[in-house]
Amino acid sequence: MAKKLYIGSLSYDTTDDSLRNFFSSAGTVESATVIMDKMSGRSRGFGFVEMASDEDAQKAVEMLNGKELDGRTIVVNEARPMEDRPRDGGGFGRGGGRGGFGQRRGFDR
Repeated sequence: MAKKLYIGSLSYDTTDDSLRNFFSSAGTVESATVIMDKMSGRSRGFGFVEMASDEDAQKAVEMLNGKELDGRTIVVNEARPMEDRPRDGGGFGRGGGRGGFGQRRGFDR
């Protein structure tokens, strides 16, 4: 098991410090980070915790997955590298070439 854990369903009130304190009951925490939205400055509802050993990480998953933190039931899983996650290609930049002004005939006058 990897030492880095994904923490989901976090409360918007959860901070790096409260996340670190919560996970310290399972072992030594090397880092705890709540991911923040760049535009609003508000929590995105998930974060990452890096435990000192694989054993501490496994213990944290077993002990804390499904537990309540700051009023929310959290999800604790092993973090996966970005390239391992499926991508659906959604969002901006999907292409298609439709729409826009002046692309339909007769409307460019």
